[in-house]
Amino acid sequence: MLCHAAVPNTVGNLGSLLETFLPWVGLAVPVLLVCALLRRSATALAALLVPAVVWLNLFGGLIADKSVTGGNLTVVTHNVNAGNPDPAATAKDVAAAGADVVALEELTGQALPVYEHGLAAAYPYRAVEGTVALWSKYPLHDTAPVDIRLGWVRALRTTVTTPHGDVAVYVAHMPSVRVQLHGGFTADQRDASAAALGRAISAEPLPRVVLLGDLNGTMNDRSLAPLTAQMRSAQGAAGDGFGFSWPAAFPMARIDQIMVKGVVPTRSRVLPDTGSDHLPVAATLRVEG
Repeated sequence: MLCHAAVPNTVGNLGSLLETFLPWVGLAVPVLLVCALLRRSATALAALLVPAVVWLNLFGGLIADKSVTGGNLTVVTHNVNAGNPDPAATAKDVAAAGADVVALEELTGQALPVYEHGLAAAYPYRAVEGTVALWSKYPLHDTAPVDIRLGWVRALRTTVTTPHGDVAVYVAHMPSVRVQLHGGFTADQRDASAAALGRAISAEPLPRVVLLGDLNGTMNDRSLAPLTAQMRSAQGAAGDGFGFSWPAAFPMARIDQIMVKGVVPTRSRVLPDTGSDHLPVAATLRVEG
């Protein structure tokens, strides 16, 4: 845990794989505690303080509820799953969250009209580019696709004109990562897309920026450094717990992210299961004029 950054990515991207599930390494501590108690070893018990302290140093800050009152813009992002058997029910659940802005990823041509119909009453404005889209209660303009080096569109940028000022909102769905027998943890394409998106956000002229999407990586993953170096995690700043979002049946990692700069997160949370293989995540932000 302490030296995770030293684990190389040269062989099967093992470093990124470790960082994706890094909090779970702490499960070794209670297992070793049981062994130490069975052996009645005071030395082993004392030695366990080292990994326990390291884990608390890395993740202890995530355990406490860091939410505060206030906020004037609520956003949601959700990978709805291209194979979702009931997109109408998912759209209803998403609308029920009452967010001001909703980003959806992994939209198919067949399901898109279902989501448009299900969200139209609550969200009069929308932007669609490729397989990602944004619905908003506030006007949108300057919408354009963002090239994340895939050869097809899985990211967009738009301006949301809120009552408190314009906010540049990016929606992105990074390429999936795979664990393969001979290739290990294959994340090269995702990493290239993260770098391209990082360059686009770095060049963003508006001072208020929000990134919503399935980034297929956690905030600990070094490969998302082009993004994490310039933006804050809403969950890290104003969440309660780890906020794991994937897989929905037994969440083990937060790969669905809400990241910001120029605005202040006041609350971050995971929303209930909608029938997708991901859980939706939400954040309330304070946009200051």
